[in-house]
Amino acid sequence: MVRYSLLIDNKALLEKFGRSSKIYGMIFILLGLVGIVFPYIMSLTTALVYAWLLIVSAFMIGLHTWQTNKKDWLGWLKTIIFLLVGILMVINPLTAIGALGILFAMYFFMDAFASSALAFELKPEKMWWLSLLNGIFSLIIGIYFIIGWPISSMLLVGFLVGISLFFDGIVLLSLGSVAKRLGEED
Repeated sequence: MVRYSLLIDNKALLEKFGRSSKIYGMIFILLGLVGIVFPYIMSLTTALVYAWLLIVSAFMIGLHTWQTNKKDWLGWLKTIIFLLVGILMVINPLTAIGALGILFAMYFFMDAFASSALAFELKPEKMWWLSLLNGIFSLIIGIYFIIGWPISSMLLVGFLVGISLFFDGIVLLSLGSVAKRLGEED
């Protein structure tokens, strides 16, 4: 996590942060646009990246278990599960995308519940309805995932990852601009 108070006092660090934020912001925006325009490609890419993360994690867990306690059967079990799931996801990425779709649906259902509950807690306050609206949208997305599953996962996983990357890129670009402006104030 970035401590912005440290950036403001250090002009060189502020300049480096601003430059990096702009570069990575543009990369995220481009990747996000790819996901939005070509959601099937982004869904496949997301599943494969996640699969390889599981495979690399399996080797790291196995190495850790080997170095710390070779008799730790839970460590070896975790290694085997991560490795097998990762390999299965690489072999059959369409099934992996379907599984990611179910995970996304669960996330959106939980977000719908949490946002709606928050909205009713905030109700007398101004703009409480924004939290309720977020809950309604999350519920609709979750239902759309489930109704069309597993086919909807092919489109929605990549599309939503693309949207997330796009907005992350906008935030990074904005932070880069703020850092540049703060660096020029001195």
